[in-house]
Amino acid sequence: MSTLLIIVIVVVALIAIAMLVSAARRSSRRRELGQAQSAAKHDDAQHHRERADESRTEAAIAEERAKRAKVEAELNEERADSRERELSE
Repeated sequence: MSTLLIIVIVVVALIAIAMLVSAARRSSRRRELGQAQSAAKHDDAQHHRERADESRTEAAIAEERAKRAKVEAELNEERADSRERELSE
C-alpha cells in the first residue's frame, strides 16, 4: 500500500511540475508576443511620421512651384502689357 502511495505522490508531483513548466512557457511566449507587438507599433508610428514628413516636403515643393508659376504669370502679363503699349505708340 505504501508503495502505491509513493507512486501516486510521484505521479502527482510530476504532473504539477509539468503544469508549472507549461505555464512558464505560455507566460514567456505571451511576453515575447507583447514585445513584438509593441515593437511593431513603434515601427508603424515611425513609418507614419516619415510619411508625414514626406507629405510636408512635397507640399512645400508644390507651394514653391505655385509661387514661381504666379511670378511667371505676372511677368508674362507685364510683357503683354508692354507689347500692347509698344503697338499703340
